Amino acid sequence: MTLRVRKGDKVAIIAGKDLGAEGRVLEVLPRKRKVIVEGVSRATRHEKIRMNQRGGQEGGISHKEAAIDISNVALVCPTDGPTRAGYRIDGSGAKARICKKCGTEL
Repeated sequence: MTLRVRKGDKVAIIAGKDLGAEGRVLEVLPRKRKVIVEGVSRATRHEKIRMNQRGGQEGGISHKEAAIDISNVALVCPTDGPTRAGYRIDGSGAKARICKKCGTEL
């Protein structure tokens, strides 16, 4: 099964606590069917100070993006906004993703 979302794509969140937010895909996890989107679904982690021989790591509260299910994101077309993606095969056999609303290449 192929996922229609790739690293670097602009996506909109269509379900969940961050509904309506947009961001770039930082990582795609195809086996888990999840994506990590920049600035969305931020998890808070409390980190302990750790000492080692080369110096120490600072403790405190850090924030990082958590994975979101692929069904909760939609690709954003530059002209139409959130849309579904399809594929078109041209005469030379190259496969390209297209916007289902307007037909432009994504």
